[in-house]
Amino acid sequence: MFRPKSIRHALLPLALLLSPLPVLAQDCGGSFPAFVEAMKSEAIARGHAPDRVAAFFASARQDPAVIAADRKQGVFQLDFTSFARRLISQNRIDNGTAKAAQYAKIFDRIEHEMGVPRGILLAFWAFETDYGGYQGDFNTANALITLAHDCRRPELFRPQVFAALELYEQGDFDPATTTGAWAGEIGQVQMLPADIIENGVDGDGDGHVRLKTSAPDALMSGAKMLRALGWAPGQPWLQEVTVPASMDWSRAGLDTQIAPRDWQALGVAPRSGTWLGDQPASLILPQGKDGPAFLAYPNFSVLFEWNQSFTYVLTAAYFATRLEGAPVFDPGNPAPGLEGPQMKLLQQKLAARGHDVGEIDGILGAGTRAAVRAVQGELGLPVDGWPTAALLNRL
Repeated sequence: MFRPKSIRHALLPLALLLSPLPVLAQDCGGSFPAFVEAMKSEAIARGHAPDRVAAFFASARQDPAVIAADRKQGVFQLDFTSFARRLISQNRIDNGTAKAAQYAKIFDRIEHEMGVPRGILLAFWAFETDYGGYQGDFNTANALITLAHDCRRPELFRPQVFAALELYEQGDFDPATTTGAWAGEIGQVQMLPADIIENGVDGDGDGHVRLKTSAPDALMSGAKMLRALGWAPGQPWLQEVTVPASMDWSRAGLDTQIAPRDWQALGVAPRSGTWLGDQPASLILPQGKDGPAFLAYPNFSVLFEWNQSFTYVLTAAYFATRLEGAPVFDPGNPAPGLEGPQMKLLQQKLAARGHDVGEIDGILGAGTRAAVRAVQGELGLPVDGWPTAALLNRL
């Protein structure tokens, strides 16, 4: 199961947002048993019944495997083409087609009521859990408490602990047996507890929201969350394009958004079919000017609220178009990318020149891409955001 360096922002239940929240537990670190005791006190101060709090935290254990998984995410060092080929198999395409047919009525209902296309939901369903086949075997309560105690991103995970407690009080979470991903996501489309509280939907009409065992519940809930995050019904998200060699490469990137007719005036054209919409869109070149090229419409940016890895989001968005009939993308002939140690060296050199690349982690994230574009401009190179050995040597 693949996870980015930072997960989507947690959503607090409305009741908690409207009430003063005491902060009794230390922010992170220190003795784990003492941290748990402080969390229990904070939960009681928030209005949770002491007996329910005691029962929820009774089996709390620190999980070193969660921390190890959080620190080890080398798959995000792969380039887009390699990543896409790893995740998109013929078996996943065939299973996606079968699932679309099996749950056709649910997908029809989702598209009618929420405007979220089946391709998008199928893509995330496939990548997150292989259509529900593997949902993770980490104890969810322990994962969330461990990450709340860890001092890397406690602000993201502390609210999720209390959201899980709320689900427990509702009878939809068992702290001893509920399992999921290492980062605390639950169910077939992997949603965090606070997201379940905010967006959970009883899709099969049994009176419960069970994202682990009910595909209708999972799909309806995932669609509702995407709508809440800003998905625009009836609008495209991604389209493969061809780009002329004479292109001004500095126009590429998510920061530039112009209408498709303006891209057409610059020589950009759909690789197949016609333009999918007229909304302002961005030209993205995941492997530079000689690699694949896509036009990203506003809905594409919504997907970053689900997962913040650029490569993951682009691959999921592309897979969604494949499931809805788009052809296999043209990988082009890009210059080889940098390996992990080389990428770290590049990040160090960019940082030394005053560019903010974020963490020196060997991953081509948004900060590193922006820094690469800036330094390419400084050196008079094509500003396509693709770091190569040649660029590293120039630095």
